[in-house]
Amino acid sequence: MTETSTCELTRLDAYAARALFRSGELAPSELLEATFARIAAVNGDRETGVNAFTEILASEAREQARAADTAWADARSDGSEPPPLLGIPVATKEKHGLAGRSLEQGLASQRGVLADAHHPVVERVLHAGGIIHARTTSPEFSCATVTHSPAWGITRNPWHLAASPGGSSGGAGSALAAGMATLATASDIAGSTRIPAGFTGTVGYKAPYGRIPGLPPLSADWYRGDGPMARTVADTALFAGVLSGHHAVDHGSVGVPGAAPISSARLRAPNMRGRRIGLALTLGDYPVAPSIRANTERVAQVLEAAGAVIIPVELPWTVERITATTFAHFGYILGPAMAKLTAGTESELAAYTTQFIADAARAAADVSFPESLALDAAIQGELASAMTGLDALLTPVQAVEMLDAAGNYLDGIDAVGPDGLPVHLAHYWEAHMTSPFNVANRCPVLAVPSGISSVGVPTGVQIVGHPWDEATVFEIGAAIEARIEMPDYPDLRA
Repeated sequence: MTETSTCELTRLDAYAARALFRSGELAPSELLEATFARIAAVNGDRETGVNAFTEILASEAREQARAADTAWADARSDGSEPPPLLGIPVATKEKHGLAGRSLEQGLASQRGVLADAHHPVVERVLHAGGIIHARTTSPEFSCATVTHSPAWGITRNPWHLAASPGGSSGGAGSALAAGMATLATASDIAGSTRIPAGFTGTVGYKAPYGRIPGLPPLSADWYRGDGPMARTVADTALFAGVLSGHHAVDHGSVGVPGAAPISSARLRAPNMRGRRIGLALTLGDYPVAPSIRANTERVAQVLEAAGAVIIPVELPWTVERITATTFAHFGYILGPAMAKLTAGTESELAAYTTQFIADAARAAADVSFPESLALDAAIQGELASAMTGLDALLTPVQAVEMLDAAGNYLDGIDAVGPDGLPVHLAHYWEAHMTSPFNVANRCPVLAVPSGISSVGVPTGVQIVGHPWDEATVFEIGAAIEARIEMPDYPDLRA
């Protein structure tokens, strides 16, 4: 197989691949082999390459692909409808455990730990016929917005190898952007799906809390959620439908399993006429880089040209307040869980993990648990007020153009404000504009590409919907995707 044909096949989205499977022009095993060839060509190693994976599941995936070849042949013969992901290569985040395989989450304290059952999203991928061919990297316990760890090395952004793909689902974003997977699973507690989507020119979805089942006990944390990433809005909606709905393992999960967030007809012909879309360029006082601001304004302009009404929105938020609110929450749930899990291996932790545990504990020491709930409620109420009379809110994913691939950012991060002047943010998480919508946890949020920044790294916008209004964010996302051109593949430059 030539590199040209490999690239052509691994550019296919899931819908296009299914159409070719249905016609018999392509077999799942051929797509899988093209995907493995692409991985061999571009993934590289943990020292210098993209390094998006913790492991490749070659033999198991090939066996599944042969079975999918047969199943598609049978479907062509008898006219039956195959499962929605039959034969599609799917990369799963390592934290989404596969029974009998590692569930280490990059931590020294978890070396040798094996999953005793499939994670709910893995179970649903397999039930839908997806082929899990690889598992993706994350920072330790998914607690950073960069993706590197002592266990798995540095994961790099295919668009710019000195840059991070973001985190925590950085391996997923890099794999998709480089054509090493068709779909990928992700998770999001403060932006861990949307941040890598924004930095890698892919699409990521944070569903309303409970829509996609997670794994107890931390599935009870209402900031978090598992979900889909893909290269197109349609694929992301397809995958969201596969993953969604009540699961017996997760008491907080709701909805009919397999129910799509939007009809395919509405997604194919998104109607923006009369849509009232709020434009929040800074979400208060986030120092949004000029190129990101310009790309976000361009998205608003194309939506307006399509018939939407764009309404400027101001929110009474500051980055310091958002950080205080979210870290108080982490100080009562995620921080203590991490501290207990890593006890005795503190010397082996990545610096960002040590900092996260300390920051969370410090925040909780100053705010009681009821007070943290009141902080959440204030942000939720202010967002609801700002969105009154609107169909959705449009805002950037990130405020900065890139993060260094190996950065720890223990002393915060330097940013550039809209006036072009330098700004120092005390905490590097303040470079991202995602966590308010984990606080407002019933709001669906879709991240889609908005262009390329001045440093050659993609930028993204978030479409924030009213609680449980999933269809609207996907429809607006499809309208943006149809009007904002992005290159097919990054050039993997250093």
